[in-house]
Amino acid sequence: MTSPSVAGLPLAVSVGEPSGIGPDLVLTCHRDRALFNLAPFFTVADVDMLQSRAARLGIDISIAAIDRPEDAVAVFPAALPVLPLENRHEDAPGATNPANAAGTIESIERATRYALEGRAAALVTAPIEKKALYDAGFDHPGHTEFLAALCQRHSGHSVQPVMLLTGPELSSVPVTIHIPLSDVPKALTTELVVSTGRIVARHLKRDFGIAQPRLAVAGLNPHAGEQGTMGREDIEIVAPAIERLRKDGITVHGPLPADTMFHAEARRTYDVALCMYHDQALIPVKTLGFDESVNVTLGLPIIRTSPDHGTAAARAGTGQARTASFIAALTLASRMAAIRAGSAGA
Repeated sequence: MTSPSVAGLPLAVSVGEPSGIGPDLVLTCHRDRALFNLAPFFTVADVDMLQSRAARLGIDISIAAIDRPEDAVAVFPAALPVLPLENRHEDAPGATNPANAAGTIESIERATRYALEGRAAALVTAPIEKKALYDAGFDHPGHTEFLAALCQRHSGHSVQPVMLLTGPELSSVPVTIHIPLSDVPKALTTELVVSTGRIVARHLKRDFGIAQPRLAVAGLNPHAGEQGTMGREDIEIVAPAIERLRKDGITVHGPLPADTMFHAEARRTYDVALCMYHDQALIPVKTLGFDESVNVTLGLPIIRTSPDHGTAAARAGTGQARTASFIAALTLASRMAAIRAGSAGA
């Protein structure tokens, strides 16, 4: 059997980069939907590409083109529901093609729009190949920033996207995201740490059901600056942000030396680690649970999850794609949507 949909709504799945394992993941997860008790989902994709990929993989499933997201729940038990792309995708595993970029962007835009319009319970995104999109004129640093721009365009309100990586043993957030390490000290401000902490605390309550979230804040510098002897950012930027978050009633401690806050005993003292840059946050999460971790974008008006890995183009079309992170992303999106719906009705 499969999980019930949230309020009768399916999950929306963008198919990702077609030369990567995104199509493989979508096809495999539909085939194994009962095994993993997956909630109904549809994908925005090229039907012919999916049929070709299924044949390559030896996956015997029905693929059904649908006209509306609302049709997906009824179709899902018997076939993979697909809203067809207007911009075609070719099936060439492992070989990126700039001609595919328009379809990849269309899939993201439409799947996001369905979630924004309340026609999907949440958005789950398969991995994209940023270089392939950059070569076609894509001007966003990454997937997360593109989704924020789409949400901002739809709502007319400014959006601060916050990247949460969550796995079985650790959840962490980078305050700065896709920028060079050399730019981090200039980009890091007290206001940015405060706004990120507030967004994390709000979503942990609303979407994860944690009544009083506990945040642990990593220092930027080695040993959290060693009282200013290894940099003053932790004293002048991070510590004031922590005080402001405490005044908001948020349970938070730090700045902590990053090299001692990710062992098992330390992890039991907090729900999320707030880190100052990308790798400080992502390395420990992926080390502890690479196959089970999920990328969640907080700060958006919609729920968005994604696997924590890239396109893995070398494995595309071979049957060797590992599905655990994508299954976790589908499962978490459904659970978050149910918790949010419950809190809204409370």
